[in-house]
Amino acid sequence: MASSVVTFIVGIICIVLGISNMRGNISSLHSYHRNRVKEEDVLPFGKLVGIGTIIIGAAVILMGIFTAISITLSNEIYTTIGTVVMFIGIAAGMGVAFYAMKKYNGGIM
Repeated sequence: MASSVVTFIVGIICIVLGISNMRGNISSLHSYHRNRVKEEDVLPFGKLVGIGTIIIGAAVILMGIFTAISITLSNEIYTTIGTVVMFIGIAAGMGVAFYAMKKYNGGIM
């Protein structure tokens, strides 16, 4: 059950960082991305990256919930479902963030 709590906390941290990014605070991002984004594009860039980060955080929280259900019910299918949900969420969140990086600073690297 402790792993579910840790997973939940990590998800909350991701969501808080995403909200911070959405408000235009992109200081949590790599300096490469901060330096290459034009001043007028900081807010839209931060919003897209923040949305991606929130999606990832929500997926991680769902993984923790499914893991807790799996432990409670002694049924591994919920861990499998949670893992699939988490991978889909991480892929979707990264897709949104990478789109923002490509659009506003020309690439992810």
